[in-house]
Amino acid sequence: MFINTLFNAAAICIAMAMAAGLYRAARGPSSLDHIIGVNAIGSKTTPLLIIIGVMYQRVDMLVDIALAYAMLNFIAVLAASRYFQKRRGLHEDAAPPSHNPDKG
Repeated sequence: MFINTLFNAAAICIAMAMAAGLYRAARGPSSLDHIIGVNAIGSKTTPLLIIIGVMYQRVDMLVDIALAYAMLNFIAVLAASRYFQKRRGLHEDAAPPSHNPDKG
């Protein structure tokens, strides 16, 4: 009973942390923020899958899925980082400083 409550609380905390990563991935001002947000979501999905596996007594199946997902997330983030570094620049799409003509 206590262990189920503990796993539920951990899953809720991880989901809340994923929401913060989702916000950064959706609203990030630069490509680097988007990549970091997606990576944060992916890295938190791995323990969430394991917790779900423990709760439903299917750890044997979900550990393999979690490890494969973590590996794919890592490779995808590396590929996206490399793409933005070579093609577009990680900091080029950040919003330019606001220019207010009234202040001179």
